[in-house]
Amino acid sequence: MNKTNVMRLLDAAGIAYRTAEYEYDESDLSGVHAAAAIGMPPEQIFKTLVARGERTGFAVFCIPVGDTLDLRKAAKAAGDKKVELLHVKELLPTTGYIRGGCSPIGMKKQFRTFVDETAQLFEEIGVSAGCRGCQVLLAPDALLACTGAEYHDLTE
Repeated sequence: MNKTNVMRLLDAAGIAYRTAEYEYDESDLSGVHAAAAIGMPPEQIFKTLVARGERTGFAVFCIPVGDTLDLRKAAKAAGDKKVELLHVKELLPTTGYIRGGCSPIGMKKQFRTFVDETAQLFEEIGVSAGCRGCQVLLAPDALLACTGAEYHDLTE
């Protein structure tokens, strides 16, 4: 596999990571499928969701692939009254990524980023490498360092 922009940014920042490639199924872009395909528990693989706050604008939320984002908790983390998830058609123009390949690293613009606090339970977590079929595995604190993220309780 060629290096993705995510990998180039991690290399440039001197952040250690490894990659895990898998066959993705167009009909099942769930991260649970990705976790199973690379042999990791779903609690350790994080999906990237983008939301728009009514006052604070865009924010990025990384949560375990088997979990659901609690919009009230997400709004509270972002310092807003209400946030709603971006429609899939807005994802590419807003982030530069497609559904199933959205990474918190290397979006078109650096948005405020929040990672579910359960990430701290693991030495290594996975996030999308910026394309379907590949994850970057790195230390949770390294993800925070390269995205400026904060830990919060984000799931239902």
